[in-house]
Parts: sequence; structure tokens; C-alpha cells
Amino acid sequence: MASNGNSLTSSPSPETLFKSVNEQIASSAGYEKGGGLIAQLSENPFFTAGFGLAGLGAALAVTQRGVRYGASLLKRRLLVDVEINIKDESYPWFLYWMTVHQRAQVTDGSKVLQSGGSFAASNSSTGLTERVMRRLTPGMHHLSIATEKVEHPNGAVQTHFSLIPGPGRHILRYKKAFLLVNRVRETKSMDFQRGMPWETVTLTTLYSQRHIFEELFQEAHQLAQHSTEGKTIIYTSRGTSWEKFGEPRRKRPLESVILDEGVKERIVSDVKDFLNSGKWYYDRGIPYRRGYLLHGPPGTGKSSFIQALAGALDYNIAMLDLSERGMTDDRLNYLLTIIPRRTLVLLEDADAAFSRRRVQTDADGYRGANVTFSGLLNALDGVASAEERLLFLTTNHAERLDEALVRPGRVDMTIRLGEATQWQIERLWDRFYGDLDADGTWKAKFVARLGELGITESPRGLPLRPTSTAALQGLFLYHKGNMDGAIRMAEALVAERLTTEGDTETQRAVLQER
Repeated sequence: MASNGNSLTSSPSPETLFKSVNEQIASSAGYEKGGGLIAQLSENPFFTAGFGLAGLGAALAVTQRGVRYGASLLKRRLLVDVEINIKDESYPWFLYWMTVHQRAQVTDGSKVLQSGGSFAASNSSTGLTERVMRRLTPGMHHLSIATEKVEHPNGAVQTHFSLIPGPGRHILRYKKAFLLVNRVRETKSMDFQRGMPWETVTLTTLYSQRHIFEELFQEAHQLAQHSTEGKTIIYTSRGTSWEKFGEPRRKRPLESVILDEGVKERIVSDVKDFLNSGKWYYDRGIPYRRGYLLHGPPGTGKSSFIQALAGALDYNIAMLDLSERGMTDDRLNYLLTIIPRRTLVLLEDADAAFSRRRVQTDADGYRGANVTFSGLLNALDGVASAEERLLFLTTNHAERLDEALVRPGRVDMTIRLGEATQWQIERLWDRFYGDLDADGTWKAKFVARLGELGITESPRGLPLRPTSTAALQGLFLYHKGNMDGAIRMAEALVAERLTTEGDTETQRAVLQER
């Protein structure tokens, strides 16, 4: 009985048994008795491994961001960028300069730009450092081809191909400074005015070498001027901008255009006086623009004189076509406000601008120009019209022009270029045969022959069968160096006029006097 009672007394209670089981479970999980949550998590190998990876990723992200910020800060402190877009006038200048500069470095390595804009070999000896730097400068590997057609005086056309820097990154060395050139061509954006992909060129160099940009663009400008030296650029409108029309034309000497005595000198003097009177116009609040109207029969030298005048003034020509498809009043007004510098505006055959014009949308689907006469007047002399402008209008029929178009302020000087006078005929003869006819014997024979044909003035002062300077020039060109042939073929100047017009009573009377 006693032994049974002892066994009953020593058996554990349920609470003690439950506590003992919990301790065994905690011991098997590796937790120490009395440990907190942080201690338990820190002793868990899975948790510590994940936390370490997360911390490492965060540290790397912070480091990467810091490196980027530091690089950006360093770039802003040490580097300088210059961006040129395709619409800027200096864009083609720089591309051409880069092509010539790289070509000079590849061929000789010691080329310098002369004052005229051409590259020539330098006389200075190339040192070891220079040769090493030339070796280290990488060449261009992204190139594009440019085709250029050169027209010779005899009319022959020769085609030249040149390689220009293409889209991509290029490294240049200019005056001991390295330049990173990045030419980017956008594939999804276009310049709709020109119909060309949008392009930009970014130049990067050290901030301490930033002064080379000004020198570089000065050289590029000189090189561009040298390529058009002695030539006249013709512009035509495309969209809402002026574009070069073909290759630049060789400047025509002003002496090659023979106008009547004193006419050419009077126009040239007036134009030069206008160009030198800008301050006078501004001080008096007068719009600084001037218009000229040249009228007369065809072949009297209107367009030729304007081209020669532009060459003498070192100006270019912007040809304005009012019948161009899509031309509107707003577009015309805008075009006349963005005329390139040192460029005169030419509107040929002004009398035909608003005659025989088709409507904006005909039955056949044609959609042409939509310039109104009032729109032209406002563009020439309106509130929004441009200043510092030279405008030349030509016409064969001045009587067809509206008085509002030729009033002072729009047309300030009207000059008629008529048929060839005896003074013009003699000057043309001297220009073509002056070296062969020093004493003027053949010239007197030619003038006498024209008098017999009724081309020069009669004793009454009445011209019989007037001819144009263009017809005389054609005759002289056909008989280059053959004065006798020109005299014998002089009757060809009036053959067509006789068949189309016939002799008038006045002509017969003067012929009888002779």
C-alpha cells in the first residue's frame, strides 16, 4: 500500500508535461531559452542569407546611382557640348569642314587652312609627339557619299563623289584638342519642310578647350564661302523655306550686259545708294525696302542684268513664283520675311502672275496656287511686310500691271529696256570683235549694213525694224571671229520680223529717203 502510494505521488502533472514538450521543441529548433524575436531571426540561416542579398542589391543600386551622378557632375564640370540641328545654316558648313579636315589629316597630317579657305601643307616640321598623337587619333568609320556635279564653261558636266561623315560617333583632333562628334539621324521624325530626316550633330570637348568652337566655325564659314566664291546662289521656295536651286552659278560680269547709254549706271548707283542708306531710312521712320520694275520687249537684257547686278553686289537671288502649287497669301508673306541675307527677290513676268490662272480646285483635281492680288500687295508693302529688302519685277507688258502694284513704295524705280540702239550695237561689236577690229573699220561696215536694213535709226529718228540685244548676241556667237560672216548674215535679224509684220508706210517712206 505504501509502495503504491509513492508511485502515485511521483507521477508528473499535465502542466509539467506540456511545458517539458515545449522546451524540447524549442531545443530541437535551435532556439535558446529566453531568446527574443531579433535573436531568433538573426540565428535563422535562411533569413540572414536573404537579408544579405537584399542589402547587397540595395548597396549596388545606391553605388550605381552615385556613380551616374558623379559622372554627370564630372561631365558638367569638365566637358562642354555644342549641338547643331539640320535647320541651322552652319550644319552643312560643319559637315563639309569635317570632311576636308579629316581628308587633310589622312593624306598629309600637317595641313592648315589658308585665309582663302583652302588647305595647304604646313612648313613646320612634325615632331615625335605630333606623330604619336596622329597615330592615336582614330579615323572615320561611318561615312556617307555625296555627289556633286560641276559644270564647266564649255557646258560639260563632270561628276565628283566625296565621302562625308555619316551618322555615328567620330573622334577628331583639332589644334591639339580632341573632339567627340556624334551625328544622330532620327528615323521616326522628319523635317517636313525639306522632306529629310531630322538630324543633329553634337560636339563635345574639354571645358578648358571650349575656345576652339569659335575658331572651328570660323574656319568652316571661310571654307563654305570659298566654295561659292565667284558664284551666285539661286534660291527657290520649297514649302515655307528657301532652298538652293541647283549648283551656284558663275557670276556674270556687269560689263557683259550692254544696256542703253547711262541706264545701267543709273540703276547701279541707285541700288548702291539704297544699300548704304539704312540709317537714313531708320532715322526717318521710312520702311527700308526698295522695288524696281524692268519692262520692255523680250531679249532686251532684263533677267541678265539682274543676274549681273547680283554678282557685282555679291548678292544672291531668290526667285519668287506666285503660280507655285500650294502658294497662299500667308506663305508668301512668310517667305518674304525670311529671305536669306544678301539676297534680292526676283519676280519675273509679273503681268502673267494673275492672268490665265486656274482656280484653286478644278474639275480635273488640280490644286494650284491661291495667292490673291491683295495678298501680294500686303506682302510687298503691308504692316507685316519685311524690311531690308531689294525687289525686282520684270514684265514684257507694263501696261497690263495694276496701278496699285507699281505705285511708289512698292515699285520705286521703273526702267524700260528697249530695242537695241546704235550705241548698244557698237558696244556689243567691241565686246565680241574688239581685239580683231582695233581701228573700227568692220564695225562701221556693220553699222552701215544695219542702216540699209532699217535696224538702226533713220534720218528722221524713227526706228524701222528694231532688233534686240539678244538677237545681236546670237548673231555674234554664231560668227565667232568671223566679222565678214556677221555682216553678210545681218539681214537674218529682220527676216522674221518682215514675214510677221510687213512694211509699214513709215518704213517705206524712210527707205525711199535712203
